[in-house]
Amino acid sequence: MSRTDLSEDEALRRMYRTTAEQERTFEQKLPELLELGRTYLRVETGFLTEISDDTQEIVDAVGDHEKLQAGRSCPLSKAYCRRTIDMDRALTVQNASVEGWENDAAYEEFGLEAYIGAKVVVNREVYGTFCFADSEERDRPFSEAEETFVELMAQWVGYELFQTRATERMQRQRDELEEFTRVVSHDIRNPLGILDGYLRLAEETGDPEHFRRCRDAVDRMETLIDDLLFLAREGKTIGEREAVDLGELVRTCWSVVNGESATLAVDTDRTVMGDWSRLQQVFENLFRNAIEHAGPEVTVRVGDLDDGSGIYVEDDGPGIPAEDADRVFDDGYTTDEDGTGLGLTIIQQVVSAHGWEISVTEGTDGGARFEIVGVDPVDD
Repeated sequence: MSRTDLSEDEALRRMYRTTAEQERTFEQKLPELLELGRTYLRVETGFLTEISDDTQEIVDAVGDHEKLQAGRSCPLSKAYCRRTIDMDRALTVQNASVEGWENDAAYEEFGLEAYIGAKVVVNREVYGTFCFADSEERDRPFSEAEETFVELMAQWVGYELFQTRATERMQRQRDELEEFTRVVSHDIRNPLGILDGYLRLAEETGDPEHFRRCRDAVDRMETLIDDLLFLAREGKTIGEREAVDLGELVRTCWSVVNGESATLAVDTDRTVMGDWSRLQQVFENLFRNAIEHAGPEVTVRVGDLDDGSGIYVEDDGPGIPAEDADRVFDDGYTTDEDGTGLGLTIIQQVVSAHGWEISVTEGTDGGARFEIVGVDPVDD
């Protein structure tokens, strides 16, 4: 069947047949639908765009127009689609040069005489447009049936993209739940085993030392549960931001960490926009980590990075082996048999929720040095 003799009924049948194929992916069906539309509408090209930050990018396209190919982009101000996204129905142009487009930036950029496009909406937000166009004008306006055809395909694209995003989100949640379950089952099983063993010994001997060991196991489980609940409820989110004096914050955090013989040096007067309570969790975990791994007489220093991009927290302890540097933020990773392995995971998630990044390297005195970048100071 040639491009000129595809009827409305046949076009709709092909569209429904293609969209209903469950065994094929959206990416596999999209070019076929663009080609179907190009054939039915008897135009040169068909394309799907994504609009973000005032830029139009072509996601996929069929046809030979040089500037309408997958991966090409242009400012939205130079695109026909800037008007499409403001329309409740499809935007149609039969002859651009006589319909007020001759001095338009989009006409100058693409030279399209005929155009029909509908906006694609995903989760109530404009994603982009589903369009068909030609460098030659049409001998007749687009019909109501043709407008409906393009609108239906744009709605299908929006639905498919919504479903894809929902599926990806559910998969991430399943992966996170599996990891969460793995950490819980692994790390709680250990103190439970210790508790069971020492309770048996305590029952048999009455030795107070066995009861103390039981108490230690219970304390570790409480710490683990607190960390897990934080990760599950708040680890990836932050509350309202406020101006935070980092010097004041780190001194407050230090006062609640058990480090009577340890020393804190503060070399920053930076004020940043952040969630005070969540940042408290970051610095308290960093300080506890330093004391646990470097010893009770450790010196911890907090200061600004030389290039002004952020801050560092370093200690004078033994440091972190180079081969472990990429693993320290993984759930459950710890070199301390009594540790939960979640403290640094919490730190990374809170830092990321602020839009910052954290990494670990060697400190000035050979200890561990955590660098947080992207921490822009508040202007005076």
